[in-house]
Amino acid sequence: MTRTVDYIVIGAGSAGCVLANRLSADGRHSVLLLEAGPSDRNLMIHMPAGVYYAYRNPAINWNYESEPQTGLLERRIATPRGKVLGGSSSINSMVYMRGHPLDFDGWADRPGMAAWRYADCLPYFRAGEDSDRGADEWRGSGGPLGVTRSSWPNPLYDAFLDAGERAGQGHSDDLNGYRPEGVARFDATKRHGRRCSAAVAHLRPALARPNLTLETRAMVQRITLAGNRATGVAYTRRGEDHHVEATREIILCGGAINSPQTLMLSGIGPADHLREHGIEPVLDLPGVGHNLQDHPTVIMQWECTRPVALDRMANPIRQGIAGTRWMLTRKGIVSSSVWEAGGLIRGNDHVPYPNLQYHMAPVGVAEQGGTLRLLQAFAIHVDQLRPRSRGHIALRSADPSAKPHLHFEYLSDPHDLRELVEGVKKARELVAQAPFDGYRGRELSIGEDARTDTEIEQGIRAHTETDYHPCGTCRMGIGPDAVVDPEMRVHGIEALRVVDASVMPRITSANLNAPTQMIAARAADYILGEPQRSPEYASFHFQ
Repeated sequence: MTRTVDYIVIGAGSAGCVLANRLSADGRHSVLLLEAGPSDRNLMIHMPAGVYYAYRNPAINWNYESEPQTGLLERRIATPRGKVLGGSSSINSMVYMRGHPLDFDGWADRPGMAAWRYADCLPYFRAGEDSDRGADEWRGSGGPLGVTRSSWPNPLYDAFLDAGERAGQGHSDDLNGYRPEGVARFDATKRHGRRCSAAVAHLRPALARPNLTLETRAMVQRITLAGNRATGVAYTRRGEDHHVEATREIILCGGAINSPQTLMLSGIGPADHLREHGIEPVLDLPGVGHNLQDHPTVIMQWECTRPVALDRMANPIRQGIAGTRWMLTRKGIVSSSVWEAGGLIRGNDHVPYPNLQYHMAPVGVAEQGGTLRLLQAFAIHVDQLRPRSRGHIALRSADPSAKPHLHFEYLSDPHDLRELVEGVKKARELVAQAPFDGYRGRELSIGEDARTDTEIEQGIRAHTETDYHPCGTCRMGIGPDAVVDPEMRVHGIEALRVVDASVMPRITSANLNAPTQMIAARAADYILGEPQRSPEYASFHFQ
């Protein structure tokens, strides 16, 4: 017998956890949350320093891989995504960044998108946050998501911050506050020394409600349709086929890879591509899977000449002592995700706001035989924040268990390579400052022998990876390539929305977890028919 609920939410990631909480909050509606992965019981998820174990764990990871990337010397790029309660918020590095206010104002300049100004988004950021900085016009207090200013001490962080100022790259006390530019200590999605994933923040408090049902290890096969209306979801669980119907809406929260794949498996997408795989098109929606964007990151590392880097933590005895301290006190190195400092900077004087991001760690890594080896080194990852290159996602087959083809097309636009060359030079300029004189050794990557632009370009092609921020594949807006409208309703299909990073029309200029949760919170109000929060006009410093 087919079950019936009011709302079905597909995917218990960053957006799905927010929606499951909000849609079930008043007890009026029955909500079913389907997650393909397991529960988040693995201790390494909740231990901040366990991030390297978490994101490489195949039991809680979709383990995607790109197609060979022409711009990256035909390398395939590993693309981990969370397959567990909390989604990628359970395996990421916990950096809490909203993106620049001008990103959202840029969204709002697009046709039909006027409701997405930063002033319209800020009240949702603030309401969702419980910042240890306290509440002010930029930050929130008392919300579900714990946000903690990074403070673990290491002299390499101090050298980085001092050097960034001396290099003229600016300094900020809060990159999510008044000055969203310069080098700074990052905020992290942590509370009391533990990871605060979307599952911890939003889902766990809601699971006691009788009107919310969670099913893990539920692999969605397709969304079922009657004409132009979404009616239910077919999925498998524990070897059995299931079908559940929704009286109100189905909300797809699979992320930038899984959401377009699920739409296409359901007959919604580019018609010719669907027919290639024997799928009868229900709706020819050409934008599904296109507009794929990501932040390419150049991994730069320098030897550290003093024993202050964290390679010493490779020692099993030290790991045991640090782990025991964390278990007892939630303090010490295990309470750190390591990526505690970074910055938003400009690669040149012509960009209107920062187009590059640093992530800095007081340790280097090398991969050997599929395992990571810690180096006495420090690392600065240089992200390009607003790439012009666009890729797409394509089905491998009509089998839902077949991983889709990921065509990121990194550096396919020459503009992106030019900006990353500028980024490498900026990072070198920073590390050349006096605060690093007592720590700076050889540049390990991209390598100090790469001096000309051509040599740097080759180094970039060899050392660029993903910064784990795919988005844009179910673009929000109006027009022939848009997939959802500004309220995230799928064009041409009733009772179906997509709510996750895939709806971003353009990638934001920083990490994506915080804006994804904000998008979901706004979607909840749209779905429930509640008014959007009133705009808030905070002051910002724009150079």
